Amino acid sequence: MPARLDRLPWSRFHWLVVIALGITWILDGLEVTIAGSVAGALRESPVLRFSASDVGFANSAYLVGAVGGALFFGWLTDRWGRKKLFFLTLGLYLIATAGTAFTWDLPSFALMRFLTGAGIGGEYSAINSAIQELIPARRRGWTDLVINGSFWIGAALASGASILLLDPRVIDPEIGWRLAFFGGAVIGVFILLLRRFVPESPRWLATHHRAEEAERVIEGIEARVRAEGHVLPDLPPVDTRVTPRHATSMQEVFTALFRTYPKRTFYCLVLMAAQAFFYNAIFFTYAMMLTDFYDVPSRDVGYYILPFAAGNVLGPLLLGRLFDTWGRRPMIILTYGMSGVLLAATGFAFAGGHLTATTQTLCWSVTFFFASAAASAAYLTAAENFPLEMRALAIAIFYALGTLLGAVAPWVFGLLIESGSREQVLIGYLFGAGLMLLAALVTVFYGVAAERKPLEEVARPLSWD
Repeated sequence: MPARLDRLPWSRFHWLVVIALGITWILDGLEVTIAGSVAGALRESPVLRFSASDVGFANSAYLVGAVGGALFFGWLTDRWGRKKLFFLTLGLYLIATAGTAFTWDLPSFALMRFLTGAGIGGEYSAINSAIQELIPARRRGWTDLVINGSFWIGAALASGASILLLDPRVIDPEIGWRLAFFGGAVIGVFILLLRRFVPESPRWLATHHRAEEAERVIEGIEARVRAEGHVLPDLPPVDTRVTPRHATSMQEVFTALFRTYPKRTFYCLVLMAAQAFFYNAIFFTYAMMLTDFYDVPSRDVGYYILPFAAGNVLGPLLLGRLFDTWGRRPMIILTYGMSGVLLAATGFAFAGGHLTATTQTLCWSVTFFFASAAASAAYLTAAENFPLEMRALAIAIFYALGTLLGAVAPWVFGLLIESGSREQVLIGYLFGAGLMLLAALVTVFYGVAAERKPLEEVARPLSWD
C-alpha cells in the first residue's frame, strides 16, 4: 500500500488533499494575524481597554490552548483515525473563533482564544499526519513546506481585512475587530463541506484491522488518477507482514521516543522550540512594535503585514523543492542559520535607531523568507521521523513542547515593548536569534536525510513483523 501511494503521479486528488487539509494553516494565519492586527483596537476598545501585557496574555492563552489541543487530539488521532479528527477539531475552532467576537472582558476573551488554539492545535496533529501519508515521497518535502507556508496566505487575508475593518471611516473599530474574528468561522464552514471528499489514510486503516477498507480507498484513488489519463507503473512484490492493532500504548510511544530514536527526539524538540519562540516573539507583538516605536496608527498596521506575509509565503514556495533535491539537512542548516543572523542584524539596527517602520518591515520580510521555510521544515521533520502508529501523537508532542516553550514569548516581548527601551527589545531579539543558530548547529550532528524516501524507510512502522 505505501508503494502504491508513492508511485502515484500528481493529480487532482492530491490538489484536493492540499486544499481541504492545508486550509488549517490559512486559518491559523488568519487567527494569529487578526490577534496581532487588532491589538491596537483591543487596547483602544471602550469595552475591553486592554494593556499591551493583556494582549500578550490573551495571545499566550491561544498558544497554551494549542498545546493542550495538540496533545489531546493527537492522542485521539492515532486511535480514532485522521478523518474523524478533521471534523472534530475544525468544529471546535468554528465555535470558539465565532465566540471570540462576542467576548466582553479579558477572562472571556482569553477563554475563547484558548479554545480556538485548542482546535487549531488538534488540526496540526490530524492534518500533518494525513498529508504525510497521502502525498508521494518524492513530493513530500515541498508539499509539506508549501502547505505550512500557506499560514501566511491567511495572514495576508487577515491584514487586508483589518485595513477595512479597523478604519473608523468605514466601520466602528469596536465592531470591526469582532467581525474580523467571526470571519474565520465563515471560512471554516466551507472547509467542513470540502473535507467530506478526503478519504481516511490507507496506511492508518491497514494497521487498525481495516485492510479491506484501505484497499477500497487506494483502488478509488488509483481509479481517479487513471481517469485523468495517467498510466501507473507496475510494482515489484513486497514481502511485509503487518500485525494490526486497535491502539498503540504509551509505553511503546515513549520507548520509540527515548530508546529507539532518542537523537531524533532531541533534534525535533530543538527545531520546534527554536522556531516557536522566534515566530511568537516577533509576530504576536508585530502591531505593538509598529504602534509604540514608529507611531503607526492601529488601522494602518495591515499595510505593513502584507509585505511581511509575502516574504513568508515565498520562502517555502521557492526554497521548498530544494528540501527534496538538495536534501533536508543542508536546507535546514541554511534556513535556520540565515534566520538567526538576519534577526540579530535587524535587532542591532533597530536598537541603533537606524530603521523606519518601512525599513523595519522590509528587514523582517527578508528574515522571515528564510524563517518561514525553517519553521515549516520543523513540522516536516517531526512528522516523517517517527513510526506510522504514533505519528500524530509525535507531531503533537513536539508541537506542544515547542509551542509551550515559545508561549511565554508574546507576554515577555509585550513587557519589553511596554518598557519603551529599544535595548530591552534587542535582548529579546538576540535570544530568539541564538535559538535559531543553535538549531542549525544541532542539525549538523543530528539531521536526518529523509528526502525522497518512503515514510516506512525513514521510520519502520511498529506493526511490521
